Amino acid sequence: MDEKELARLLKELESDRVERKTSPSDGKKIRQAICAFANDLPNHKKPGVLFVGVNDDGTCANLPITDQLLTNLANIRSEGKILPIPVLQVDKYVFEGCEVAVVIVQPSDAPPVRFEGRTYIRIGPTRANATPEEERRLNEKRRARDLPFDLRPLISASMADLDLDLFQREYLNSALAPDILEQNQRSLEQQLTSLRFFTPQPEAHPTNLGVLVVGKDPRQFIAGFYLQFLRFDGTELTDPIRDQKEIDGSLIDLLRYLDEVLQANISIASDMTTNPLEIKKPDYPIVALQQLIRNAIMHRSYEQTNAPVRVYWFNDRIEIKNPGGLFGQVNRENFGKGVTDYRNPHLAEAMKNLGYVQRFGIGIATAQKQLEKNGNPPAEFLIEEANFLVIVRRTP
Repeated sequence: MDEKELARLLKELESDRVERKTSPSDGKKIRQAICAFANDLPNHKKPGVLFVGVNDDGTCANLPITDQLLTNLANIRSEGKILPIPVLQVDKYVFEGCEVAVVIVQPSDAPPVRFEGRTYIRIGPTRANATPEEERRLNEKRRARDLPFDLRPLISASMADLDLDLFQREYLNSALAPDILEQNQRSLEQQLTSLRFFTPQPEAHPTNLGVLVVGKDPRQFIAGFYLQFLRFDGTELTDPIRDQKEIDGSLIDLLRYLDEVLQANISIASDMTTNPLEIKKPDYPIVALQQLIRNAIMHRSYEQTNAPVRVYWFNDRIEIKNPGGLFGQVNRENFGKGVTDYRNPHLAEAMKNLGYVQRFGIGIATAQKQLEKNGNPPAEFLIEEANFLVIVRRTP
C-alpha cells in the first residue's frame, strides 16, 4: 500500500479494514484488531490497517512515534500470542504534519487466526468473537494451493489414524481459551478442522499437521518424523556406541520422551573447592539442549527427505543435525539476530500451544545465554544448503 492510499483510508470512517488507536497503551485491543484483520471475514483479500496516534474522530493525537514504539508493534508478530503468525508491516508516516504509526496486516492464507485462543473478526467498524458459523466460513477460505507442508492434506490418511483421545485430552485444552471450550457445541470433526488438523468438507482428510501432532503412527505417512539419538563412548563416529534410541510417535509423545532422554544423559558434577557450599553443575544446561533440538524439529524440512533429526552425543560435545537449510528471509548474515521465518508455521503454532515454545524468534538466543551461564562455550552453527548442524561443547 502506498502513502496516498493510506492517507485516503485514514480520512475514512472506521470499517472492517480500518481501525484507529490514540496510543499503544491498550495492547490487548491492538492484538485483537490485528487478529481480526488477518482473518478477513468479509474476504476483501486486501490488508487491514491499524493507525496508532490518531483519535477516533480522525484528528491527530500528537503521539511521539519513536523507534521503540515501532519495535514494540513489530514484535507483536513473533511473540506467539496471535496464531498462526500474522504477516504485518510496521512503519512511521506523517500525514498533514501528524506522526502516525501504521500497522498493515495481510489476510491470512490459513484462517482462523486466534489471539489467546479466541477468533476475532471485523463486523463493520467493530470487533467481535467469531460464532461457530463464522469460524466455518473462515475454515472454508483456506486455499488449497500454495499451502505450506504442514497444512497439506494426507489423502492416504483418515480420522482413524489420529489419536482423538490425545487430541481432546491434551491439545484442545492448550489451544483454545477455557470460555471458548465451555461454549463449544462443535462436533469432533469440526474441532479438528478448526485447529487445522483436518481439511474442510467435502475432502475431509487429516493434514500433515494433524498426523504430526496427534497421529497414532506419524512415521507411517511422514517417514522422517523421528529423532535418532546416539551416545558414543569417545569423540569420534568410529568409537563404541553406549546407547542408541529412535524417538518417535506423535509430536506430544516425542517431545516428552526427548526430555526424559536428555535428563538421563546429563551428568551433574559437584564443586566444593570455590565455595563452602556444594555447587552442582551439569555438563550441559538442559534448557539450551531443549531449545536447539526443538528448533530442529520445528524448522526442518519434511519434504523430499526421509532423514531424521540426529542427536549425536560424544564425550566432549553434542551434535544436532537436521535436514533442511535456512528458509525464507533468514540468511547467513542475519541468522541468530532475531530474524525469523517458518518452513512449518503451523507446527510451530502447535509447539507454542503445547508450551514447548515460549516465544518465537528467541530460541537460539535463549540457548546461548544458558550455555554462557553454565560455563559452556557458545553453540557453533554450520549451515549448508541441505542441512543444518549445531555443535554444543561440554563445560571445560
